[in-house]
Amino acid sequence: MNLSADALYGMSDMELLAAYAEARRQFVEKKFARDTHRARLEWIRAKMFVGGSGGVTERNMAIDVSEEIARKGQELREMTRDLDLLKVDVDLIAIAIRLRGESAPSRAQADDLDGDSDRRGHDAAASS
Repeated sequence: MNLSADALYGMSDMELLAAYAEARRQFVEKKFARDTHRARLEWIRAKMFVGGSGGVTERNMAIDVSEEIARKGQELREMTRDLDLLKVDVDLIAIAIRLRGESAPSRAQADDLDGDSDRRGHDAAASS
């Protein structure tokens, strides 16, 4: 979205709420795509592990040096970065709404944005 704080402050209440809804929609779509990509990557890893030969250590090493896994892991890290940037936009709009004295987004929505699955996936992707 790339909205500045000044632009958000200058918006009418209806425009601000519409921008918030649009940012949330984009966030949910990208989060779904990222989580789907993460699941596919884990599935590929599991298939490689089961199909590999040797002991556990040898199988894990073969997976770790796989170029396909490395490429898909990089794509996942990039998706996570884009998702984090979109979350910043959502948070910025929510702050602008609160500063105007409007009712803040419900806590359930805020919890969804800060879900543990994001951190766990981000840490796992960073270690790949």
